Amino acid sequence: MSIQEQLSKTLELIRIERQADLEQYRQKVLLLPLHRKTKEGKCWYPVRIKRNYIGTGERLIIEVERTKELDQPHVFSSGKVVSVFSNAKGTPEKHNAGGVINYVRDNLMVITLNHDDLPDWIDDGHIGVDVMFDENSYREMETVLKNVIKAEDGRLAELRDVLLGAKTAEFKTDDIVAPTDSKLNPSQQAALVKIATAKDVAIIHGPPGTGKTTTLVQSISKTIETEQQVLVCAASNAAVDLLADKLSDAGLRVLRMGHPARVTEQSLSKTLDARIAAHEYYKDLRAMRKRMEQLRSMAMKYKREFGYHEREQRKRLMEESRALKADADVLEFYIVNDLLQNSDAICCTLVGASNHLLRGKRFSSVFIDEAAQALEPACWIPITKADRVIFAGDHCQLPPTIKSFEAAKAGLSITLFEKCIEKQPATAVMLKTQYRMHEDIMQFSSRYFYNNELIAHEFVRLATLPNHLPIDFVDTAGCGFNEEQDPETLSRINTEEASLLIKLVEKIVEEIGVDVWQEANYKLGIIAPYSAQVECLHKLAEASPLLGEIASFISINTVDAFQGQERDIIAISFVRSNDKADVGFLSDIRRTNVAMTRAKKKLIMVGDSATLGSHPFYLELLDYVQQKGFYRSAFEIEQ
Repeated sequence: MSIQEQLSKTLELIRIERQADLEQYRQKVLLLPLHRKTKEGKCWYPVRIKRNYIGTGERLIIEVERTKELDQPHVFSSGKVVSVFSNAKGTPEKHNAGGVINYVRDNLMVITLNHDDLPDWIDDGHIGVDVMFDENSYREMETVLKNVIKAEDGRLAELRDVLLGAKTAEFKTDDIVAPTDSKLNPSQQAALVKIATAKDVAIIHGPPGTGKTTTLVQSISKTIETEQQVLVCAASNAAVDLLADKLSDAGLRVLRMGHPARVTEQSLSKTLDARIAAHEYYKDLRAMRKRMEQLRSMAMKYKREFGYHEREQRKRLMEESRALKADADVLEFYIVNDLLQNSDAICCTLVGASNHLLRGKRFSSVFIDEAAQALEPACWIPITKADRVIFAGDHCQLPPTIKSFEAAKAGLSITLFEKCIEKQPATAVMLKTQYRMHEDIMQFSSRYFYNNELIAHEFVRLATLPNHLPIDFVDTAGCGFNEEQDPETLSRINTEEASLLIKLVEKIVEEIGVDVWQEANYKLGIIAPYSAQVECLHKLAEASPLLGEIASFISINTVDAFQGQERDIIAISFVRSNDKADVGFLSDIRRTNVAMTRAKKKLIMVGDSATLGSHPFYLELLDYVQQKGFYRSAFEIEQ
């Protein structure tokens, strides 16, 4: 297949993905009756407006509260697009206002509305909040792919051919002063040199705990010394916020593009809205807008039936208001451009790079973090604005989230990061020293995924819990702990395995002692690949008086929620146990790699070897724990 044919296929796959995503939204949200949506957590209804106020960037914010105390799971989270509706007349479609969620906690949701004023119908009661389908991302991805396909010459066409392997990536061969940093280890230094010499593309391959973010921040800082300004992107808002904060801590002037509702509180001061509000000319801008609104209000007080003089007065006031608006727009344009020009790093999501304020703007370099989790079409959005690209990520960890099994299987799950590291291996540097985990926790992943090249830093190499082995694999084979399927969600659950895991965790807490645990500030993560098992583990942990004493030290969630994080102790429930030896979802071994490598001092794994052993990865894992003496049968614990 030619490169154009490859990209045309990707375009078709992203359309299939959009259709699958939209269909899921239709089935799970749009077509459901209100009571079902509410029961399943896809709608909050009824809610009451607690208060409204003007937030960052003079945006209208409302706080809504569920009037019925509900504790069931829901789909709402920070950054999601929602619709606030009124059902007072039985027609929620008739009265609605779009917005974006700032944050959700318990029964409270804070929403930034896409309106200047509170809608009149908001006081009618019967208010609810629906989750919405986000069309914009797909529209931007389709547009950029078409542009990449039809590029015939220019830098975009060259980069396209290099990234997809039709041309060889080039590096500077003239004498350059290699950037150095005494805080970095040899492989991190090598990554800095690779980035400094790359003409087209460079890749930081960062396995778990190897300081990828530290290396990325240093390379961005060094690049800014010669290029003055760079574009920094990532697939998720959380990843962008982390980078924006780290770059700011490094002393760089950071501008965080994007909706304030999608930005963490720490990063709010770096947003365009907040930076505009802090600008020296903002007072003038605000005064203009205030006067403009006063004139508009004065003009609008005239009723429809009025004479010539009133009509002339209204016309004069409206003209004056429009003139002031034009002046305010010019001043705002100046402020925004002043901020854009005088920022070292402009940070945004991949889709956020399509922001109209960045239209026509060029960068010498774009840095894309978590690139191995990003859909290829999304990566092309910032690349079209740059002369070269630096990827950072790890294709042996979490893949992109894809709704369509058909699209994933046909190749949408293969990222631009993976394609480039395969076609242009000379562009990549793998970071090799990890600073997170005991060497025995690291070793299996290093052997299976990273060509046995990872080295545990002396500081963590032998770090364990007192009187504990670094790993325990507890085998439930023969115990009759069979998995079940939740009929509604189709998620998997294994209650007996969950009980055993909680029992193991309680034993460790008991041995260490609650006081010592709290003093040492040990953090525990409990991971399951299925949401139904996560819920089961939550309930068991809440019912445990012992774990209740250290509840603030415990996190229980799916693998995806732990990406990029670490805990002193990680306990994993593998769930799958059946007569067919079917591992199902666990066959995505990259997720298991992420789960295991979150642990710093202790890794506990509970699973059925008879089921898991049918897969070569888990068979090798079982051999490893047996060789190292980390294997135990559940029968030993049950006695």
